Amino acid sequence: MLTLRSSSPFHLFDRLEQQISQQLQNAERVPAAEVHETPGTYEVVLELPGVDRGAIEVKATDRTLLICAERRSQRQLPSDAAASEGTPAAQAPAEQAHGPLLSEFRYGTWSRSFRFPQPIERDQLQAVYRDGLLTVSAPKSQKLGAVTVKVEG
Repeated sequence: MLTLRSSSPFHLFDRLEQQISQQLQNAERVPAAEVHETPGTYEVVLELPGVDRGAIEVKATDRTLLICAERRSQRQLPSDAAASEGTPAAQAPAEQAHGPLLSEFRYGTWSRSFRFPQPIERDQLQAVYRDGLLTVSAPKSQKLGAVTVKVEG
């Protein structure tokens, strides 16, 4: 027996929109990056709008650059704000801050690594954070990494 459902064709679009929206909300977002190479350095530029300079950490190994950061909410819940300012938690309802009606901002921690074809000088890394852009310069190592091993036998 054949069963027909009577629904509007727009119902399918609504379901599709809901599924895409859920996937986008659950997807991990990392900042956009550009990597440039000059004869002497590698330069990595990341977009980090709204990230506090103190919440950025840059680490390096011989060929890898690891950048970690945390974006924290600028607004605090009423009980958090009252506790941090030392004021009583009981405020008039009109004075209390409310959560957002809609928030598409992403908060939390993330890390991103970049592996370079040549070794870098870890001790000479430079990182500058200005206007929401983090620029990390990693000079290429001029040391030769070859080792000669004596063959015994």
